[in-house]
Amino acid sequence: MNRQVPIFAKRDNANFFRTLNKRVNEYFKENNIKKTGNWKLHLKTIVMFSLFLAPYFFLVAMDMPFWVYLLLNVVIGIGMAGVGMNVMHDGNHGSYSEKNWINKIMGGSIYILAGNVYNWQVQHNVLHHTYTNIHGHDEDLDAGKIIRFTQQAKWHRFHKFQHYYSVFLYGLLTFNWAITTDFLQMKRYLKRKLSYGEFKKPSIRWTTLIITKVIYFSVWLVIPMILGITWWKVLLGFIVMHYTAGLILSIVFQLAHVVEETHTPEPNEVGEMENTWAIHQLFTTANFAPKNWLMNWYTGGLNHQIEHHIFPNISHIHYGKIAKIVKETAAEFDLPYYEFKTTRAAIASHFKHLRELGQKPQLA
Repeated sequence: MNRQVPIFAKRDNANFFRTLNKRVNEYFKENNIKKTGNWKLHLKTIVMFSLFLAPYFFLVAMDMPFWVYLLLNVVIGIGMAGVGMNVMHDGNHGSYSEKNWINKIMGGSIYILAGNVYNWQVQHNVLHHTYTNIHGHDEDLDAGKIIRFTQQAKWHRFHKFQHYYSVFLYGLLTFNWAITTDFLQMKRYLKRKLSYGEFKKPSIRWTTLIITKVIYFSVWLVIPMILGITWWKVLLGFIVMHYTAGLILSIVFQLAHVVEETHTPEPNEVGEMENTWAIHQLFTTANFAPKNWLMNWYTGGLNHQIEHHIFPNISHIHYGKIAKIVKETAAEFDLPYYEFKTTRAAIASHFKHLRELGQKPQLA
């Protein structure tokens, strides 16, 4: 993997970001609203945690038909993804509240989602948001050998079928968080001394990881068994829960960056990128279903990825309003604004792009 850190161009395209930032700030000032979450986000937090946790208490407290048991684990998975996209995401970006301690609590909800705050902030806030779609730096594009997300990744013969089998692997996302990914990432990030904010002692990071994993597996596996649920039903429910959440999260993530329209630019021979950071986000990111109420509500505004990538410290509840400003400003400066009108169109573009990336590269 190329470790030379890309350097974004300093010359803005006629001050695009300065103009856009001014207009967005004026929107909040003129409407006398804060950039953080409000009652809408607080209400959604209650709904998402209810979807996530209420079925769990039913499962451990009541005897029920097997099909109901599996269905409730699907609901838990839906709630799990919902908490991640709406609550944890805003919390770890510092946009849930003006109060830092509330952001930490909400961001810390990742611990009951099988993840780790430190790892997520490094991978997402630092690597993904800074080096979006840059091969070798944005780890969201790194699926090992099994899936080829960029032209720069090494091609293998089995990639010809990746547009068929990838969707089955997407469901393993959070399951991998729980079992292996957090340990591998922490080892890698601490070795590189990466951090989002203060770099704490590795012993603190490892201790936090181990303790939270013990608590996590105790809650979702040990306690249900102690309370009388057969071990194989507990394991099956655990897998169903994670597979549901992983499939939802993976697809939502891929529709923003791995589609036909978005670019995967590379730095030149001295490590310089062609565009400034903000303009880079426009070339590497896409929105989908911006007018779909359910998508806007459930995905935590992640269908407005352009707005999120340019303004990650603004709560997602505002993206629908500022999207018009971003779109009009991009057009004014003759810059792209990739957008799919429907989720179906974005999904079709994603898997078509996977099929194209799965073809054997032509020799230059």
